[in-house]
Amino acid sequence: MFNALHSRIQRLIQTRLWGMDIHPTARIATTALIDRTWPRGVHIGPDCVIESHAVVLTHDMTRGLHVDTRLNARTRLGARCIVMPGLTIGEDCVIAPGAVVTKDMDPNSFAIGNPATISARQT
Repeated sequence: MFNALHSRIQRLIQTRLWGMDIHPTARIATTALIDRTWPRGVHIGPDCVIESHAVVLTHDMTRGLHVDTRLNARTRLGARCIVMPGLTIGEDCVIAPGAVVTKDMDPNSFAIGNPATISARQT
């Protein structure tokens, strides 16, 4: 019960206070790190799943970037993966645990490794 309440409070803070664009059906682990440096640059689509300790970035202080990062519908982020700032992840993509995504992903793709190797998913 505490975890469900914590998730609801966290979602309210992310969307209302910080202005993140997160679809109500997206499921985000309470330990996932969604960038607060540029919160208006976070766009998470419907039915996305972000597992524990996954990181979604919207800034790069070394280059002075503050950009939009988009996770489209039904994207799955594995535990401890990292999505670098300014990327667009297509619909129905899967990012393996621990992967570091440095390039945009086409719809229905799979990413694994560091840096991530992106390939089309087999259906």
